[in-house]
Amino acid sequence: MTKNIKREVIEWAALLLIGMSLYLTGYHTEVIGIVQRIILTSGIIQPFENEDTILADYNLLIEDLEGNAHTLSDWKGKPVFLNFWATWCPPCIAEMPDINKLYKLVKKEVHFAIISVDEDREKAKKFAKQKGFDFPIYFIKNRLPQVYESTTIPTTYVIDSQGQIVISQKGMAKYSSDAFINYLGGL
Repeated sequence: MTKNIKREVIEWAALLLIGMSLYLTGYHTEVIGIVQRIILTSGIIQPFENEDTILADYNLLIEDLEGNAHTLSDWKGKPVFLNFWATWCPPCIAEMPDINKLYKLVKKEVHFAIISVDEDREKAKKFAKQKGFDFPIYFIKNRLPQVYESTTIPTTYVIDSQGQIVISQKGMAKYSSDAFINYLGGL
């Protein structure tokens, strides 16, 4: 019995040491993101259409990585995929490769505004470059319109060509499924 207790203590100590090492080095976010990405590949977390009609607010002023200002009104009349994320957010990290895949498939039909809420813009820029993401990254330049306020990240809004927010997804989801791609094609 003493042998079993010793072994259990060693196993728990090793797990604790690994966990603390990941946390102290900052890799815990990546590891949690990888685990969540595995969950996303199952397809069980899908975005769903809003039940109520919500009008988009095109007065959102954003800035791209080069410092150029844009507003959502620049893309009025075209479907918009609007995603709020951060480099320190494991669910954001989990869904980013899927969003990048979606972007490559539908970027001609849908405008993408992937908005980082990181305070350190260089960190977001470096993260996207390191991961090889192709989608455009923006930063909020003015007060966020109330319709886009959320206490959750990631949060994704899909605005149809008529200016209605048809999807308000709080938390991560799988966006590169055939069903979702077909849905976007119908907007």
